[in-house]
Amino acid sequence: MNALTILQKYYGYRSFRTGQQELIDHILQGTDTIGILPTGGGKSLCYQIPALLLEGITLVISPLISLMKDQVDTLKEYGIQAELINSSLSHTEFREVIQNAKQGAYKLLYIAPERLETDSFIELMELLPVSLVAVDEAHCVSQWGHDFRPSYRRIAKMIQLLPKRPIVAAFTATATEMVKEDIINLLNLKKPFEFIGSFDRPNLYFEVRKPKSKFEDLKTYITESAGQSGIIYCATRKTVDEVCGKLNAAGVPATKYHAGLGEGERSENQEEFLYDRAPIMVATNAFGMGIDKPNVRFVVHYNMPKNMESYYQEAGRAGRDGEEAKCILLFSTQDIMTNRFLIENGGFGIDHSAEYQKLNGMVDYCNTEGCLRSAILTYFGQEAIDGGCDNCGSCNNETEQTDITIEAQKIMSCTKRMNEQFGSTLVTDVLKGANTQKIRDMRFNLLPTYGIMKDYSKETIKEIISFLIAGGYLALVGDQYPILRLTLKSYEVLKGQQKVAIRRILTPEQPVVHAETSIKQDLFNRLRQVRAQIAKEHQVQPFMIFPDTTLKDMCKKYPSNKEKMLQVTGVGEHKLEKYGDLFIEAIVSYMSENNILEQDIESLEQEISKASKQTTKTGSKDSHKQTYTLYKEGMNISEIAKERNLTPMTVENHLLKCFEEGLDLDYGEFIPAPYEEQIAAAIEKCGTELLKPIKEALPEEVSYTAIKFALCKYKYNGL
Repeated sequence: MNALTILQKYYGYRSFRTGQQELIDHILQGTDTIGILPTGGGKSLCYQIPALLLEGITLVISPLISLMKDQVDTLKEYGIQAELINSSLSHTEFREVIQNAKQGAYKLLYIAPERLETDSFIELMELLPVSLVAVDEAHCVSQWGHDFRPSYRRIAKMIQLLPKRPIVAAFTATATEMVKEDIINLLNLKKPFEFIGSFDRPNLYFEVRKPKSKFEDLKTYITESAGQSGIIYCATRKTVDEVCGKLNAAGVPATKYHAGLGEGERSENQEEFLYDRAPIMVATNAFGMGIDKPNVRFVVHYNMPKNMESYYQEAGRAGRDGEEAKCILLFSTQDIMTNRFLIENGGFGIDHSAEYQKLNGMVDYCNTEGCLRSAILTYFGQEAIDGGCDNCGSCNNETEQTDITIEAQKIMSCTKRMNEQFGSTLVTDVLKGANTQKIRDMRFNLLPTYGIMKDYSKETIKEIISFLIAGGYLALVGDQYPILRLTLKSYEVLKGQQKVAIRRILTPEQPVVHAETSIKQDLFNRLRQVRAQIAKEHQVQPFMIFPDTTLKDMCKKYPSNKEKMLQVTGVGEHKLEKYGDLFIEAIVSYMSENNILEQDIESLEQEISKASKQTTKTGSKDSHKQTYTLYKEGMNISEIAKERNLTPMTVENHLLKCFEEGLDLDYGEFIPAPYEEQIAAAIEKCGTELLKPIKEALPEEVSYTAIKFALCKYKYNGL
């Protein structure tokens, strides 16, 4: 067999994902490799498939017991010989695994990195024909990574002790250039083949919210997402307990996970979530590494994480099945203080300076007004998305510019008068006019800037300061107690040479209509019941039988025999023989009850395909071009809005984008003729940089969209 045959036979997929084929080919050619693929990108297949084709055994080093168990259970469901060695085994079980390994019973053997410290394991390795060592979650080897594990540093030494050096392959989901170099050097990879996939996850929607009440915002979101599986991450154990308790009191079936719970309770709560008995998991960052649950539809961060690496890995646990999912971060300035405390008390031997630097990067992400997906990609050294992603909170919200130049000048002036020696908290107190002993002692109450923003809330002042830092208008200098400093851009603003504007959300996109609404929900639910019963009998997680994506494909194709069932994505030969009859029986029964004939199925598939194409997907980068097509077909703005389930304002902005790209549009249609001269005069008077002054100079009925098209006209005509 070759790699593709194994993919089809065992895993039930017809083709490889990006990067998988290249990584597998180089491993089979005997080349060390490093693969950096996004969460859900199929990293495990890159070493599992070579393991079945190479002579001898593949050793997989994995950091968590739960991760190892899930992967081994999944492999057994595929009919692949695999086992694990960790502290969960009894002495008898351990001896049995060792004996079987010596007799060649396994193709893959999973171990925890701490096992490398024992002499008995080293002796075992000397007896086994190890052909490949696969290091999962390889970022754990680097102190620059977010889950540093000292035991990972012993992997290279263990490999040196083997009678014959095996191929070494390292895999991770998130790694900066510095972490990647650490992986190569500390694992002693020999001229490795490198594949760094795009970190972009197009199926994930990213959003940063700054609600007045985090819990009320969370409760509303969960209510709107009823029945969906999700994870809520909190910064501390106390917050986990509070949030989970409030959700339960509100009737939401949530469970919790953190290091303060007993091992038995953690294990039980994790199973409740993994087996779909409790759809919501509230947890600290102690939960999640290696959790392969594919149908997590949302991840909400109740608090801002300490760094982008942690955030992207945790958020990436949503939508592992490739279906659309949401990643929402609830931000408040208090999160910054909480994370500083956690860094300060993070133990010895940690580079606090690096941690503070990463925290500042995370704060910038929360305050950026640009495309959130691009901000993430840029952080990891990849190219931003040209023109935005159309699938994040920044790109999807209709906004207007609000001039905050005066506010920015007040903050900068106050920072300067305080000799650029203090942080945002004290600067905020001075601007607010707080009557504290410290302010009086330092005579800051005598400054001209004392109290000049007393009408603003502290949160608003701090939010503006964070925005100015993210935009480079102010600098944050120092680690544990950072202070505000002016930049070159600060002086341009103070001199009136540059304006500062912040966006204010006007109208969010309408809810996304998913193609899956075309799938027969009652059949899908019936297949889920069949899966749940099988999972219960075999004592495995439901997705290990078949993931939701496979059940949905069954709902589209109505496979009424084994030959047709093999055409369903995710159905391999072993699982077909093991479970196929039960699902086929349920599908045939459904077809009979609903008078669905074999000859009807092809037309049903075409209907679903057509519905999928017509479905509104705000995440599509060409969403505005879909609007343009309908416009050129003769539809007006109201008709397009109804057809695409968008707001009229969104349709207008899509057409504006088309005009900016040079597509055939008559901008005059969007500029009300009675006011054309007034708009032109207002633009001449106020300039082209800010919309608000132009709007204030015009009658109320002149919309921002009309002004935007007029500005485009000026730009197009070179004015």
